[in-house]
Amino acid sequence: MSDRSDQTDRRSFLRNTVGLLAATPVAGSVLQTETKENAVSDDPLFMISLAQWSLHRTIRSGELDAMDFAACSTGTYGIKGLEYVNSFYKDRRDDDALPAELKQRSDDVDATNLVIMIDGEGRLGAPEAAERADAIDRHHRWMRIAKKIGCHSIRVNANSEGTPDEQIALCAKGMTGLLEHADELELNVLIENHGGHSSNGAWLSTLMRTVDHPRFGTLPDFGNFVLDWDTMEEYDRYVGVAELMPFAKAVSAKSNEFDAAGNDTGTDYERMLKIVLDAGYRGWIGIEYEGQGLSEHEGIERTRALLTRFGGRA
Repeated sequence: MSDRSDQTDRRSFLRNTVGLLAATPVAGSVLQTETKENAVSDDPLFMISLAQWSLHRTIRSGELDAMDFAACSTGTYGIKGLEYVNSFYKDRRDDDALPAELKQRSDDVDATNLVIMIDGEGRLGAPEAAERADAIDRHHRWMRIAKKIGCHSIRVNANSEGTPDEQIALCAKGMTGLLEHADELELNVLIENHGGHSSNGAWLSTLMRTVDHPRFGTLPDFGNFVLDWDTMEEYDRYVGVAELMPFAKAVSAKSNEFDAAGNDTGTDYERMLKIVLDAGYRGWIGIEYEGQGLSEHEGIERTRALLTRFGGRA
């Protein structure tokens, strides 16, 4: 798509967003962008960050060292907001030198560390109290790392078993225990729609209200709404994100495939970003390219271009 088309789309999107939000007391640059000439400024509506998972194939192949993530994000893509994945550093989880090294790497390129996404460290919603306690302890180690490198949050999973209501009760116990450490460290604990009942927006928002803690929030992902991988039944992604946005402390812009105009074929980004902005969110939105049709490099570039078209800035 031409630069002129991108500029036209962006200005149209910004004007429409201003119209949608003008009646609401939302802070930020949106309501300040109209002039007497009805022009729209170039101030960003949100900042663009990069989820390390967008480079998982590149890292796993050995082409990129996970320790060079900050330099890659800033140097290759001009993106200074960083979202880490714990699995790339698991062999150094108990290495006291890791946090200082990651912090130095990000400081060297003037980057901002935002989130560590934690997987594979036990079920916080396990039925047995001992298993939940072990999972809390294992997550706590990553929380300490997140704090030392300057992150505002960790992302965890709501893995459990039983009926939906039983899983809410079990997950609430595990999350409450983890939040005791979060209070001590002044960190947020976020749950992403990431499989199982967490991909049901109504279920996850109910868990949020059940725990009811100021440091407990969501990380809405534009695409992780598969409820049943056998039937490929999906929860409506637009409904789901709208349900999760009242609790959002981070947002993930999932992308997979693109059409010739540079639009994601699975998610209407204009519609989705209006939902995000209409909720009053003005934080970072992280690129998470997960497609197979393009190289990870090209997928990241196209997602950044799409977010930029609708008001984002790296």
